[in-house]
Amino acid sequence: MLSRLSAAVIGFVVGVTCVVTTTAQSSRRYVNPRSAANPASATQPPFSGAVVVGDTAYLSGVLGTGDTAEAAATAGLNSLQTTLKGAGMTMDDLVTVQVFCPDVANYDAFNKVYRTFFKQEFPARAFIGSGPLLQGAKFEIQGIAVKR
Repeated sequence: MLSRLSAAVIGFVVGVTCVVTTTAQSSRRYVNPRSAANPASATQPPFSGAVVVGDTAYLSGVLGTGDTAEAAATAGLNSLQTTLKGAGMTMDDLVTVQVFCPDVANYDAFNKVYRTFFKQEFPARAFIGSGPLLQGAKFEIQGIAVKR
């Protein structure tokens, strides 16, 4: 009797695990998707704009380019905002942001623009001095957002 009960419990646990795993995998959604299986993606960088799992969006880095630090910050944050909109979210859904910047002297200029993109509490953030960025960008911005 004990072995039948053990087998039943193990079978139940395996079944639940399969359902949970399948459900979790099927809830993944991509914003601006690119796929290794799609030949059209071969000329694009190998990443999607964001991956949404449940109420959480994991955003790829976006470049902030422009003649001035303010213009570059605006361009990068507008791009991040567009990706969030594609995920059904806003800047106020961000919970963490990382900003990479080759010239940390642009910190104040970035913050001046950054403040204008939020209506509620600011997310946690890191402003990281980096080496040169692609396309001569002044900033690369990435984040994680959770739908409020």
